[in-house]
Amino acid sequence: MRIMCILAAYIVDLFFGDPAWIPHPVRGIGWLINKLEEPFRNIVKNERLAGAFFACTIISLIWFVTFAVTHAAYLFNNYLGAVVSIVIIYTSLSIKDLGVESLAVFNALREEDLNKARASLSKIVGRDTANLDEREIVRATVETVAENIVDGIISPLFYAFLGGAPLAMAYKAVNTLDSMVGYKNKRYIDFGRLAAKIDDAANYIPARMGVIFLVLASWISGYNPLGAWNIAIRDGGKNPSPNSGLPEAAIAGALGVRLGGVNYYNATALRKQYIGDDMNPLDKSHITDAVKIAYVTSGLFIITAVVLLWLICKGKFL
Repeated sequence: MRIMCILAAYIVDLFFGDPAWIPHPVRGIGWLINKLEEPFRNIVKNERLAGAFFACTIISLIWFVTFAVTHAAYLFNNYLGAVVSIVIIYTSLSIKDLGVESLAVFNALREEDLNKARASLSKIVGRDTANLDEREIVRATVETVAENIVDGIISPLFYAFLGGAPLAMAYKAVNTLDSMVGYKNKRYIDFGRLAAKIDDAANYIPARMGVIFLVLASWISGYNPLGAWNIAIRDGGKNPSPNSGLPEAAIAGALGVRLGGVNYYNATALRKQYIGDDMNPLDKSHITDAVKIAYVTSGLFIITAVVLLWLICKGKFL
């Protein structure tokens, strides 16, 4: 049953994405994080300890609530339980939205409207976009597509296969915590430390599995699989994150481009090491190339996971 629910959720996301008018659980998780941060800071004066209790509470609470909702639905009716699980897992995925938002940047560049491209880009990246030229807009888009292949596709699917809807949603809590409190600035360097470490640990295996699927997807899509593998091995550890550099390096190698460089966050420069070789100058077409690889990667991953679990269960679906 679990496999069928995950397959259905994957297909629903491919067709519908995340319509803005539908309440999204991740927004609810973000609201909860905002509401509970100050109480935890006030109750526990040691910031590192407060942040540790805070992160563990949020993740545990999201898992428990999701488990309770899905379990109650299954107790009432198996079909209702399946529908609830499908909807929850579907909301943990970002397959179609990753393509839609990235292609919005591509279309704006194709129209030669840099302001529109910057505005579209600002919806999917955290860096400052107001002064980026076309090359930097392309770089930022390709980098975020590569990173989100793990965060928005492989990791939530991985945890859905391991523990169904509750674990998939717990992963989204981990990911949301990292994006909100996992910064190395004065406010969060101690408070968000454990949240960032948990996110690193949660993505460790999926990121490395992702390299294998990205190499295969590059080959199937007509790009450079050997380059994807070689650059992932050579440059995957250059990013400050132990995980996001791997898919970025694989994409860079597949496309023969160079990523990395200087990014600005709230007008503060952050220099990242270069990833990949500058064989092909970055061009807007690389956005569509990266999206194509992302879609193929997601398909390969879910097919492989289904087959493996089917074999493990001796032909009996979970």
